[in-house]
Amino acid sequence: MTTVVIAFCPHAGDVTMKSALKTAFAKEMAGARAAEAAGDMALAKHHLERAHILGQRWYGTHVKTHFQMLRLALKQADGKEVRGQLVRLIGAGPFHMAGWIPLGNTGGADVSATRPMPIPSDLQSHHEGHSLRNGLILRAVLVAALVATYLLVVR
Repeated sequence: MTTVVIAFCPHAGDVTMKSALKTAFAKEMAGARAAEAAGDMALAKHHLERAHILGQRWYGTHVKTHFQMLRLALKQADGKEVRGQLVRLIGAGPFHMAGWIPLGNTGGADVSATRPMPIPSDLQSHHEGHSLRNGLILRAVLVAALVATYLLVVR
């Protein structure tokens, strides 16, 4: 049973978000709320994009960021962004399960949801040691082991 949990873990080895990363994510989310309250929607989106970069390897924080982007888009009556966020919210689960996390992607509808992007220099330390390739290989091996185990049990 534990293998199933690990196989579909979005962060390939990091079971919990590190304290410094949690703090940085919370700071960006708070910055977005403050900017929105002050009426600066562009700055609010900027903070949400940075939060997306920080939180995208963890399903909960990833989805939370997209929900906030959707809420902001609805508030601005931005139809393109609303549609883009709905697509991203639907796709987040399957992409996480498959291990495809395009690092650096800002999460807005103005960029491809599958395109890795450069990570801002002040956020790079939070992504040290993460390897998309290794995460995909780990998932492939674990899924193959699960399928083999299932086939042995069923027969």
